[in-house]
Amino acid sequence: MHQYLKIISLTILLLTFYIHGFAQNGFSNSPDSVRFVTGDIDNFWKAFDHYKKDTSINTFGKEYIDIGSDGVKGFTPYRIRSADNLYKTVKKRQADYEKVRSNTLRIKEKEKQCRATFYALKYLYPQAKFPPVYFVIGAYNSGGTSGDQGLFIGAEMQNNIDGLPGIVAHELIHFQQNLNGENPTLLQQSIIEGSADFIGELISGTRGDDAANNYGNAHAEQLCKEFVSLMNGTERNDWLYGTSKKDDRPNDLGYWIGYQITAHYYTKAKDKKQAIYDILNIKDYTDFLKKSGYLNQYLK
Repeated sequence: MHQYLKIISLTILLLTFYIHGFAQNGFSNSPDSVRFVTGDIDNFWKAFDHYKKDTSINTFGKEYIDIGSDGVKGFTPYRIRSADNLYKTVKKRQADYEKVRSNTLRIKEKEKQCRATFYALKYLYPQAKFPPVYFVIGAYNSGGTSGDQGLFIGAEMQNNIDGLPGIVAHELIHFQQNLNGENPTLLQQSIIEGSADFIGELISGTRGDDAANNYGNAHAEQLCKEFVSLMNGTERNDWLYGTSKKDDRPNDLGYWIGYQITAHYYTKAKDKKQAIYDILNIKDYTDFLKKSGYLNQYLK
């Protein structure tokens, strides 16, 4: 959810985020318990090969979605959406699917590195819950999310599987976050995303989305002033999940500024494990921002 290619609609994304606070129940707090499920990838390619023999027939219902794991079931409502939508997407982007086929079939090679991030989180946050990780193939609209069944990773979005541990780590952090309320402000949503990037980097050693990070660092003064003027509202365009094209900014600068706020909070904390707990259990985002000190010079 780094190169997550967050192309899902805001409404869908927020519906998913506010599951996280409830999704932790029932899962083990042992990283050894985690299952990495890749069988849906094999099912997809079987359906895909049958589709290529007769492209007028939609094979993705009976041969993929209907027999899919809990990961496919969890990924379908807001990402895959339906067998018909997946069929239309494959017809439109068949060449793109073909390009990533070999990568998707190598994803299981990264299990050890992904599991290592779980052990790292266990050290930093002993209360962590560890759900299954499902690697599924979707409709080119989500690189990762999570829900009641576990973590879902959109395998077709992974152009470089070396970045996979970071992607899994980001979604694992979202799974731990205790979120509350509806229609979050720009400040809250940016911290939710940026803190998942920050802790995800701590446990995986990788941080993606170079475009947002590089642009944010190069334009920090301008962006901090703009963010402070907007942060208490709920408008997210130009900061999260899309831009108005008013300038040359990349998508998801909210991730960048949320990361900066979180990093400053963590750096100032004497007890680092307590800081991780605080970050994952924020109750007052305005207070968290003030304690971080990151935007103090811009706050009136």
